[in-house]
Amino acid sequence: MTLSPTLKSPLLVALVFPVCLAAAACVAPGAQVSSGGSAALKSCGPVGLIDDFEDNNNQNNVADNRGGYWYTYVDKVGSTVWPEAGEAGGTFTPSEGGHNSKYAGEVKGKIGTAAIVFGALGMNFTDPKGAYDASKYEGVTFFAKRAPNTTGNVRLKVPDISTDQEGGICTECFNDFGTDLNLTEQWQRFVIPFHDMKQMEGWGAPRRAHIDSTKLFGMQWQTQVQGADYDFSIDDVSFICKG
Repeated sequence: MTLSPTLKSPLLVALVFPVCLAAAACVAPGAQVSSGGSAALKSCGPVGLIDDFEDNNNQNNVADNRGGYWYTYVDKVGSTVWPEAGEAGGTFTPSEGGHNSKYAGEVKGKIGTAAIVFGALGMNFTDPKGAYDASKYEGVTFFAKRAPNTTGNVRLKVPDISTDQEGGICTECFNDFGTDLNLTEQWQRFVIPFHDMKQMEGWGAPRRAHIDSTKLFGMQWQTQVQGADYDFSIDDVSFICKG
């Protein structure tokens, strides 16, 4: 990563709260539902859609004071990324082959072998980049998969006021709240409430107990597996609503 016309698979909606739709199974937060699933997700409706990439451009869905842009980024010590990183002059473009759709967001390349290496796909919630109040939402959901013979070790990162440099608070930035994903070659839905997102252990300043959902800057999907080929796609990125 149905009640919402913007979600493209009626059989794949996962309700992450205790109250389930009639005859539908509950799926716990963090659960992964394969393309044959039949659970139902509590939808936020069209306003909750972050992007399904079907407009085939680099801007995410313009709704609820959002409308930022997608980008890729990579370290400067040997890793590669495609589409070309924005700081190198590249402009993100969706790729064909979405989740039951034409387009998805894809990023691929080769991770280097230096001590700190990474390649990633990300987006900002607003343009110009700024803090976005997502407190009326409960978390995020999206579909994701990897290509054959590539790493599935990807971390979802959600920069907030305490971890993003532009928040003006962190002295050791970029240890964003998030969760580690294990992608497979099949589309899976990931359901991640804000309260389940954690910082990585052992670094970052400040370190907070919880993400500040009133001041989020965006979302990033990053891999750091030294020496690995990576090629993964995401689709149907959306907020989930409070039950």
